[in-house]
Amino acid sequence: MAFVSARLCASSSPGEIRIAATLDGIMQEFALWRPDMPDGVGDIYRARVSAHAPALGGTFVTLPGQEQAGFLPDSEGLGALTQGQTVLVTVTRSAQGGKGVRLGARNLPPDLPGGADPRLLRRGPTPLERLAARYPDAPIVIDDAAIATLLPTSLHPRLTRASSAFDSDLRAQADALEEATVALPGGMSASITPTPALVAIDMDGGAATSMDRRPKQTAQFAANRDALPDLMRQLRLRNLSGAIVVDVAGLAIRKRRALGETIETVLRDDPLRPRFLGFTALGLAEIVRPRVHPPLHELFHSREGRMLHALRGQMQAHRGMPPNGQPVRLACGHGIMQMMQDHPAWVEDFMRLTGRVLAPVADPALPAHGWRFEP
Repeated sequence: MAFVSARLCASSSPGEIRIAATLDGIMQEFALWRPDMPDGVGDIYRARVSAHAPALGGTFVTLPGQEQAGFLPDSEGLGALTQGQTVLVTVTRSAQGGKGVRLGARNLPPDLPGGADPRLLRRGPTPLERLAARYPDAPIVIDDAAIATLLPTSLHPRLTRASSAFDSDLRAQADALEEATVALPGGMSASITPTPALVAIDMDGGAATSMDRRPKQTAQFAANRDALPDLMRQLRLRNLSGAIVVDVAGLAIRKRRALGETIETVLRDDPLRPRFLGFTALGLAEIVRPRVHPPLHELFHSREGRMLHALRGQMQAHRGMPPNGQPVRLACGHGIMQMMQDHPAWVEDFMRLTGRVLAPVADPALPAHGWRFEP
């Protein structure tokens, strides 16, 4: 996919790089890149078989350096595997939703390192590399020279440095992805509710048709039809995956099926190739979108995600302020203190991006996962 007016914007903050692919200033795709916490998709391992599970139709494989075993479906064609055997596998789906990684064994590159011991052989592409491949003609705007050191040299000619990779409008679009309610064209909105089983989306017409003089069902049909493309774009931006059900606004059930063509047309542009399954007896649109990378809501609401959000806010507050020699003190419960020790790059990033020292300090009065920034 190549657009003359497409741009990739990569905005750096402590521990995290927010990446947006834009077309005419409108965000088309979004990704969170956490360099010291890669999701593993595309990684290639020489790994050891731990147990075959015929009832599940696959084999559990222990990945070197990973806490959980990955699951390799029998459909990957490796035949009968025995405990202790080593196999070449790649991560096809990250750990998410309480489930471990999914593995594959097809189409592996021929130039992998030799040897017999289990180990990580090759890292998968970073989020910025994936989007750069999808938008091969788009310039890449960065606001932190350190980003260039994380990229292959083949992408360096496309890099442009700016004081801020996200302008105020793009920053507002990115911040809106953390909200559960989405504003849609024509005064409509949608509430997005992820659950362990599925993602439920409720569209609301609000005042969208109150001034329309056409018959009520005609006006509501047009309002839903015009809002659905933007809603389907939100699936990509938020990486909503698995089973998704959409309750459109105000339409009689028998009239909803006519919206199926609009949904199918918009979904064709999604690189994950989601499937529209039709409308249920209750009038809910059913969509299945493949799970590959973690959805944004999981990344945002994890303990690490909440901490990184707070660090970004402190970075924005201190950036551009004259240095006064005083560190930014972060009082931490013991769980947060351990997290900061596990991710020393976050402190280094804060210093590089603000010129101020970030000083995590243990505070036994705080709960394990509590913190506060002290004046």
